[in-house]
Amino acid sequence: MRVLAFDFGASSGRAIMGEFRNGGISLKELHRFDNVPVYMNGGLYWDLPCLFKEIKKGLQNAEKYEYSSIGIDTWGVDYVLVTREGWILANPYHYRDARTEKVFQNRSKLISDSELYSKTGIQLMNFNTLFQLLETKEYNSGIYRLADKLILVPDLFGYLLTGKIYAEHTIASTTQLLDPYTKEWNNELIHEAGLKRRLFPKLIAGGTEIGYLREELCKELGITPKKLTAVAGHDTASAVVAVPAKKKDFAYISCGTWSLFGTELDEPCITRQAAEMNFTNETGYGGTTRFLKNIIGLWLIQETRRQFHREGKRYSYADMERMAREAEPFRCFIDPDDPRFVPPGNQIQRIKQFCRETDQYIPRTDGEIVRCIYESLGRRYKEVFECLMKITGKVYEEIHVVGGGAKDGFLCQMTADMCGVPVIAGPVEATAIGNIVVQLIAAGAVKDLKEARRILSKSFEGKEYLPRRKS
Repeated sequence: MRVLAFDFGASSGRAIMGEFRNGGISLKELHRFDNVPVYMNGGLYWDLPCLFKEIKKGLQNAEKYEYSSIGIDTWGVDYVLVTREGWILANPYHYRDARTEKVFQNRSKLISDSELYSKTGIQLMNFNTLFQLLETKEYNSGIYRLADKLILVPDLFGYLLTGKIYAEHTIASTTQLLDPYTKEWNNELIHEAGLKRRLFPKLIAGGTEIGYLREELCKELGITPKKLTAVAGHDTASAVVAVPAKKKDFAYISCGTWSLFGTELDEPCITRQAAEMNFTNETGYGGTTRFLKNIIGLWLIQETRRQFHREGKRYSYADMERMAREAEPFRCFIDPDDPRFVPPGNQIQRIKQFCRETDQYIPRTDGEIVRCIYESLGRRYKEVFECLMKITGKVYEEIHVVGGGAKDGFLCQMTADMCGVPVIAGPVEATAIGNIVVQLIAAGAVKDLKEARRILSKSFEGKEYLPRRKS
């Protein structure tokens, strides 16, 4: 059996065909493309028409294969507003756009942080959908008045493909407007925020069949109609599905542009400790809770590489890893989650300034810059790992690293060394694999998530990194 996964990360996207055969899953990449935001008229936006064009190209490339369904996962929080007639009112803003800062700073006028956390269990971050909506309501009221429905990005692509409007649970949980226990829209919070209830579509579970591709789209592309299945629409939720854990209690880092460090729980963990440490309770596939911490991850490496390129230094990621290995260790550290590192820009300058402000050694060479990033991420992982165990009361004997970061041997080894437990790296294409798995379960080809993880552990070989003693 074959299914098609569209996986959109914050920096790139891909169309991957998954085949389940003889008790194993195999992958075939059909299309890969960059996902580059666009500065326009003072704002930072996702290039929606371009991304939809890439979906079309992926569908055309897939036409030569027999497959049964399509699934889409993307990053969280971002959305479009549409009119009652279904017209998209504006291109979706990028979560790194700074427009929410004023609303976020004034949030206490609406609701206290503690009450907001108790109602949602979601990590307090300025780009959460709640604050984006409040900004639109206050400063772009014309669009807000015309809006009839809010559609989150993976569901938006589903809408463009099928004409159906819905909100899948895992992506909806990133809005900070969902009740973490009932998994329904938090009507009380929506009312307190002064938002229109009709904006929020019907919620559906991952694994729900949405419908078939629009007839006019199939004619345009010269493809046969295929059904769309709602998967775990949030890319992190899809990645967690693909963690090849053999134990019920496991720790993971979904490591890409962001590092999502957490565990899978049966129920939300909404405690004072969790709130103080700003952990989030997002909905996982099957009604589970993804209890995790958002950490700025490989974004620091990606954006530093872009700065090197702007300076005429055409380093590859392999070059940067080598340079970091050769640099002297533990000269300086940054806080990866400092707000200054969130926007695009010259991270090298920002790193040096952070070190200057904190009376540390200021990195001079390119290798020292990259080493500082790696070691700072490793130290942050250690802090979060210890917090995770403290809050949950569980001991995790290993950490699964999935996503693009699983390819980075230096980062994986540093994580093992810093956290003091083995790191199991892989699969790399975890989000796409999780997307595929949910489609297979929905089709009845795989029994459930437990069986899926057994299949994954046999289908994709992980690499183990053992912690080394510190000299």
